Amino acid sequence: MTGVSADGEVRAAEPDLAPPAGRPRTGRPGSGRPRAGRAGTRRPLAGRLGRAGWLRWIWRQLTSMRTALILLFLLAVASVPGSVLPQEGIDPAAVTQYYQAHPALAPILNRLSLFNVFAAPWFAAIYLLLFTSLAGCVLPRAFRLVGSARQKPPRAPTNLARLPASATYATGLTPDAALDSAAGLLARRRFRLHRGDGWVSAEKGYLREAGNLLFHIALLALLFSVGVGGIWGYKANRLLIVGQAFANTPTDLDVFHPGRLVSPTDLQPFSINLLSFRATYVTSGPQLYQPLTYDAGMRYQARPGSPAKFYMLTVNHPLVVDNVSIYLIGHGYAPIFKVTDGAGKVAWDGPVPFIPVQQMTLTSEGVVKVPDAQPYQLGFAGVFLPSAVDQNGQLQSAFPAPLSPRVSLVAFKGNLGMNSGQPQSVYTLDTKGLKQLPITPRPLSAGQTEKLPGGAGSITYLGYQQWVSLAITYDPGQLPALISGIVALAGLILSFLIRRRRVFVRAAAGPDGGTTVSLGGLARSDAAGGFENEFAELTRLLRAEHDGRAMQARQVADGTADAPEDADDRERGKPSTRPASPVAVAAAATAITAEGDTETAAATVAATTTAAAAAKTATVAETATTTAAAAAANPEMLAGPEEE
Repeated sequence: MTGVSADGEVRAAEPDLAPPAGRPRTGRPGSGRPRAGRAGTRRPLAGRLGRAGWLRWIWRQLTSMRTALILLFLLAVASVPGSVLPQEGIDPAAVTQYYQAHPALAPILNRLSLFNVFAAPWFAAIYLLLFTSLAGCVLPRAFRLVGSARQKPPRAPTNLARLPASATYATGLTPDAALDSAAGLLARRRFRLHRGDGWVSAEKGYLREAGNLLFHIALLALLFSVGVGGIWGYKANRLLIVGQAFANTPTDLDVFHPGRLVSPTDLQPFSINLLSFRATYVTSGPQLYQPLTYDAGMRYQARPGSPAKFYMLTVNHPLVVDNVSIYLIGHGYAPIFKVTDGAGKVAWDGPVPFIPVQQMTLTSEGVVKVPDAQPYQLGFAGVFLPSAVDQNGQLQSAFPAPLSPRVSLVAFKGNLGMNSGQPQSVYTLDTKGLKQLPITPRPLSAGQTEKLPGGAGSITYLGYQQWVSLAITYDPGQLPALISGIVALAGLILSFLIRRRRVFVRAAAGPDGGTTVSLGGLARSDAAGGFENEFAELTRLLRAEHDGRAMQARQVADGTADAPEDADDRERGKPSTRPASPVAVAAAATAITAEGDTETAAATVAATTTAAAAAKTATVAETATTTAAAAAANPEMLAGPEEE
């Protein structure tokens, strides 16, 4: 605790160890007695709460700030698996790769909904509890803040020396004049004032609480915006091979995750045709294999019958159609095969997307299913190498670009199980009803054919196409969430930069005929410090203003300076009606006597005195005339004020 003495020295206030007046000392350290509770109150027993009491207790615990912080921490922790593990709504191909790499762990994670975290029931429970906690905490506080923002500062304490910052000094002004001067100075510095008998209270920094409240309301609005996006929005994925097209319908999407209130008719009716795709990579240096550019040229229509438009889709530059964002999130290769069955008919002719298993070199794996082959259904599992090289007798890909593409296949025949009614992944091959054909896998280049033994047919590798993975997102709460985040940041900055502080001034008549001015101040929130300097500056300015006003009052009384009303008359071109002071008359007489003209000095004194008396008489007469005119205009003035 600091203070400023009458000499201007900053001093430390002694700690107040005494209890407030009228309150007994109870529960002192070392007394051996427990602290007494409030008189007339008893803590209710748990069994006496009843149903309403327990509900009230649960609601208070849920809407406390501590519970809100715990739930916010749990929400952040629950979001970590959604960032670490692949998600079905974002990259289903990566989820398939995770199943292949971790066949024992992936089913367990799937049962815990860790591949679809943000749609999991336990995540929704944390989210709803946090929303309820913030709503119950923020909304009542908003009403209290509105009421407190209209309140005046509290009255000044009796003993200002007990405050953390205080100062005392003497001035020649009257107590009322000193308080008027202090109120004017604090008002100019934008303090909110409250005056009483012999004191002035001032407070500043109300925007701190407003910023704190703004942050919580914005956080509540952010959660609400996320909820709006989850209810009325949707997410989808589509793997699209160059030369193919799709329409935004649930049946034409690979993965579709609608919101709770989204129906198939709510989807925007756009369509996209992928025309080309080009990727470039770093060819040397420490960033070898890293992609430089992904460019997907496409033509789209916002709705059937509308004109088609061209767009070059790149990473982080989505295509926006009717408030739906289409992102480019991945790409790979789709080898083109031609399968001829044992009857000599072409049972398959087209590209098959292979999924990358090594992102650095885009080594990809995939399967080809031919359910229409005769006399046996055929299946192939293969590996595609964009830039095949032989390393120690093993074929590997050395670069992600298609410099020397090769494909190696393993053939099966039998029953693919596609007619059993059980759904199957297009990227995996169920070999339970299949028999592997006795052929040695070899790398095939474009145009080469592999004949199948036993008259099962043949397969020809014709080349490759590239495919892209598109993430389709419609989120009506995205813009409100962005605005809420900006407002929350602004509220947080306000609550950090603005300090809530109070200043009190008391003025009382001193023993020597002057006035004793006491100042006190405290900061309700000053973690960063700085209030001591502000209080010292206020004390200096207020003391300087009081000293200046006191000096001006003495000069006016001595006649060495004009009174404020005389200065106003001089500005209007009127002669001053203020009578000359005795000091001024004596000074004029002394100056003339010094020149040796005694008679002139006496005449000057007499003339000056007569003029002053005449001016005073004229002033009194003018005042009486003005008062009489006002009384004639308003006869009620003569009656005087009524007694209350």
